[in-house]
Amino acid sequence: METLQIVLLALIQGFTEFLPISSSAHLILAPYVFGYADQGLAFDLAVHLGTLLAVVLYFRHEVIAMLHDWFASVAPGGKATPNSRLGWAIILATIPVMVVGVLIKDLVEHQLRAPQVIAATTILIGLLLWWADYQSKRNRRIGSMNFKDALFIGVAQAVALIPGTSRSGITMAAALMLGYTREAASRFSFLLSIPTILASVIWVGKDLVTTENAVNWGDLGLGILLSFIAAYTTIHFFLRFIERIGMAPFAIYRLLLGATILGFLYL
Repeated sequence: METLQIVLLALIQGFTEFLPISSSAHLILAPYVFGYADQGLAFDLAVHLGTLLAVVLYFRHEVIAMLHDWFASVAPGGKATPNSRLGWAIILATIPVMVVGVLIKDLVEHQLRAPQVIAATTILIGLLLWWADYQSKRNRRIGSMNFKDALFIGVAQAVALIPGTSRSGITMAAALMLGYTREAASRFSFLLSIPTILASVIWVGKDLVTTENAVNWGDLGLGILLSFIAAYTTIHFFLRFIERIGMAPFAIYRLLLGATILGFLYL
């Protein structure tokens, strides 16, 4: 890969992973727009690892507290706390995407990486996100998360295996439908990304480590670093401004992107 291609794709992944506009769609479409060969899943995996490191570092205090309380709650005589319940909610919400991911792995890697699929999901989820934000009461905090809510959001996350859907977009939309604030919906989506991205990194990474094909680890390392920086910056500013700006700008962007893709395909 050319250095410019690495920089471009890593920044695209870092800036779009936690915005509700679908990082996978942008990574798949980039080669079409800029004339590069498809970067393949190995590089996609590397830049996802960068975003994983960013979200873990940003939420390190919450993650440590949640892990501490969760392990304490399952120990003999342990008691549930808000942090341990949040940990259980994240575990439950992660199960659907892991099950569905194993079942349709080949379908996602090959048939669903088509521009037509991305255009359709980009538009449909954009409309869903806009509607969810508009109708939501937005009066629930993340501490009120229960197992029923977590399962609903987890099932929604499984749909995001279809490129163009946006994992963050559909989980935020699901949380908004349940009445959570924009900040709570975003925070839960970001925390939920940790086991989800980690599972995908392990699942695809085992094939990368054992492959006999040549792997340019320098290119992958640069991709990890740049996506980490971009993702950390995005998380910080998104959480600061999301209550003020709402989801409408992202929904509009999705509609324009989907329409542009369809225009290139059929006009």
